[in-house]
Amino acid sequence: MRVIAGTARGVPLAAPRGVATRPITDRVKETLFAILGDRVPEARVLDLYAGSGAIGIEALSRGAADVDFVERDRGAIQVLRSNLVRTRLEENARVHELDVERFFAVGEGPWDVVVLDPPYEVRAIVAPLRALVPHLAPGASVVIKHFWRAEAPEVEGLAVTRQRRFGETMLTFLEASDA
Repeated sequence: MRVIAGTARGVPLAAPRGVATRPITDRVKETLFAILGDRVPEARVLDLYAGSGAIGIEALSRGAADVDFVERDRGAIQVLRSNLVRTRLEENARVHELDVERFFAVGEGPWDVVVLDPPYEVRAIVAPLRALVPHLAPGASVVIKHFWRAEAPEVEGLAVTRQRRFGETMLTFLEASDA
């Protein structure tokens, strides 16, 4: 796993040990950022269930204004902080050692781009999405990485715009309504 593009291009990233996190593959990450394209530079990004921080770090490397990383596992937090130092991108990063649902009580949006990589459980997607909607900028992009057989949840204020499948992994792209 490495940073694919931008100021930290080619820098290798560490991954937390164990099976609690499932690091995103370079192929999936490359497609994710190709689809997001021009939405990333200068964006406020939220990386939920951040794990190693690979997604948020890629966003920072590609010019995101800042990234909030939310992760509750201490081992993953240590790896994430180390990856930020290794890439020299820690200045515009905020690491929150919290459960995702608790984060919305203290996190301040609005965010332009949000990526969720939750455990492969539908309930781990729906509640955070509902909590997230009031904190989104108009037209914000939200991406969920999930098991391909899990239906994309319907949440008021978000509309599915695209899906891409990679083996057992699905990326579902949603857009926030402007209202």
